Amino acid sequence: MGSQCTKLTHCCVDSQFKAAVVEVPDVGNEDESEVNDLPTFREFTLEQLKNATSGFAVENIVSEHGEKAPNVVYKGKLENQRRIAVKRFNKMPWPDARQFLEEARSVGQLRSHRLVNLLGFCCEGDERVLVAEFMLNETLAKHLFHWETQPIKWAMRLRVVLHLAEALEYCTSKGRALYHDLNAYRILFDEDGDPKLSSFGLMKNSRDGKSYSTNLAFTPPEYLRTGRVTPESVIYSFGTLLLDLLSGKHIPPSHALDLIRGRNLQMLTDSCLEGQFSSDDGTELVRLASRCLQYELQERPSLKALVAALTPLQKENDVPSHILIGIPHCASSSPLSPFGEACSRRDLTAINEILDNIGYKDDQGVANELSFQMWTDEMQETLNTKKKGDSAFKQKDYRIAIECYTQFIDVGTMVSPTVFARRSLSYLMSDLPQEALSDAMQAQVISPVWHVASYLQAVALATLGLENEAHAALKEGTNLEAERNANSGQK
Repeated sequence: MGSQCTKLTHCCVDSQFKAAVVEVPDVGNEDESEVNDLPTFREFTLEQLKNATSGFAVENIVSEHGEKAPNVVYKGKLENQRRIAVKRFNKMPWPDARQFLEEARSVGQLRSHRLVNLLGFCCEGDERVLVAEFMLNETLAKHLFHWETQPIKWAMRLRVVLHLAEALEYCTSKGRALYHDLNAYRILFDEDGDPKLSSFGLMKNSRDGKSYSTNLAFTPPEYLRTGRVTPESVIYSFGTLLLDLLSGKHIPPSHALDLIRGRNLQMLTDSCLEGQFSSDDGTELVRLASRCLQYELQERPSLKALVAALTPLQKENDVPSHILIGIPHCASSSPLSPFGEACSRRDLTAINEILDNIGYKDDQGVANELSFQMWTDEMQETLNTKKKGDSAFKQKDYRIAIECYTQFIDVGTMVSPTVFARRSLSYLMSDLPQEALSDAMQAQVISPVWHVASYLQAVALATLGLENEAHAALKEGTNLEAERNANSGQK
């Protein structure tokens, strides 16, 4: 890292915060074939991330950490349809932009199929934001402690700890041996159900930028004595995770070793695992946990030793992770609704009829605060312009519809996702797919969980020849429409 101001550092601390994309040179990967589809670590503008998260909408919040000034993680989507996780730090941990950038750059160089890799950062003004891959299937804590359909099978629990050990070993080999608050919330599952370790935990997280821990619920005992986390502390946390997976409960680090002493394997084991493993395998996992939890740091095993011990324990290696964890596979497609079908076959006439039938009822709840002064003749003229656009849209005069809707949007006194959706379709009818895509994305910024916006993005992307991205948008629209219908049925 050094004291020199690199090109990347200069960009971050420059007073103008220029929006140019800044890339980090590639570093050696342990397996290029596993991670070569990831973009280079880069800088994002705050505007790009606002658009990706619909203005950091509450509907897109994935998690919050901290009480007084929480760090919030949002789900989002870039213009190329790549799903992302966006962690927006509160201002206290990173007052120094250069320090934040150097730390983000170091973690951003890591590229492993065992990690949730960092894709970029933003540090405009007081903002401190990290961008990472988005994991579709939530955290280990959710599936282990709060499962709904089925508990995690023994073979999957073994797979989780091996992948975790491999992730930590890779990070150590790249000079990132310390990890912040290692726990079941830091392990996430991708669209195939494979476990990955969050890169967010590799970032230092304190006002002085030197501490790796803030949550005493997950810290090893030596941290309480010295206030410092060492590589051996990470091994201790790994041991508590072994016990979590064995017992199906969160074990406080301060009680972990006491829990093992004087208890037999049957008393420790999750009752949901009955009959799934041999006594020898269970005893070996407890033995490994006990070694990780030793009071003396030098008595704890290395990550290399843990990987070597866990590898021969693996079971059902040919069974996909999504089956072992009990989640739908990303390749399994939900049945399409009539709207989804029309978008799938790019039937613009059918889409027009559907949008016309929906009308403006989906605009209900969109914030439009108008003062009394705005209700003038000029405002009435703006509404009349929209009505003319609606009439042209119904009559399939898309040139006039685009003109009228554009006038309405440019005035800017009212916000309507439906107007953007209708103009998007009008652009598609006029062979302007890029403009159609932009409007469909703007509709989603206004209304983050509106299925119509995703469906129109799918059509525009398919017209642009981006079939994979179109398929992802169509699937998103299908899921959002299904959730909407399910919620309506519960009311």
